Amino acid sequence: MSQQNHIHDPVRIERQEWKKRQRKNRWKQGLTLLSPLFLLLAWEVLSRTGLIDARFFPPPTDIVSTFLSMMASGTLFDHVGISLFRILCGFLLGVIPAIILGLLMGLYSPIRHFFSPLIMALMPIPTLALLPIILILFGIGEVSKIVTIAGSVFFPVIINTVAGVISIDRIYLDVAENYGADSRQFFFKIALPGSLPVMLEGIQMGQAIALLTIVAAEMMGANSGIGYLIWTSYKAFLLKEMFVGLVLISFFGYLFSLGIRGLQSKLVPWR
Repeated sequence: MSQQNHIHDPVRIERQEWKKRQRKNRWKQGLTLLSPLFLLLAWEVLSRTGLIDARFFPPPTDIVSTFLSMMASGTLFDHVGISLFRILCGFLLGVIPAIILGLLMGLYSPIRHFFSPLIMALMPIPTLALLPIILILFGIGEVSKIVTIAGSVFFPVIINTVAGVISIDRIYLDVAENYGADSRQFFFKIALPGSLPVMLEGIQMGQAIALLTIVAAEMMGANSGIGYLIWTSYKAFLLKEMFVGLVLISFFGYLFSLGIRGLQSKLVPWR
């Protein structure tokens, strides 16, 4: 009898299930680390054995050595610092207006009908195609690069924010209206939290686009930054330095993505 109670003990069963989930999570984390390590190892072996041209694809260990030497000289910090400053300023300049206007468009039909044609007309135009106009308006300084990033981030965020507000169940709006909620309460208590899951997906897209844009913008009209480092290294055939810049962009993209996912888990844990 005691054996049966032991076998069917719910606490024991729950503990075993938890251990299984932990083992499964560790296995998934191991796979996440395994794929890039396998790629780097294969790259190293192929480059060292001459199966791929080391002039164009230097071994990862040589790239790491170049990275460390650039850090020691201080040049890398200058490029990374100015790029991160441009990304942060441009990202905020694009995201904040997009969220505000997106919430208003989702809540109020006249605003949505007024701005939708403009957004639909401008959204297909690549921001980099507008770079000559941006340079004419804002010059070749920092402002033009920040505005370029803001423009590229604005559209995915506003589209997802509007979609998030529209997807809110009508019953929440009716309840708030019946209880006499004012415009401010509609905005902050209904529209903002209700649209967060979809809005954060737009922000996730926006950070990826911001990284793509900063590289292209710095290639065309800058004398510093990661994009400038990549372009000038390529023109001088300093491919190890070029790969350092590419790896940095990849690293920051992954880091920003993890940050937004972490924010998402805090703000919308049910998703």
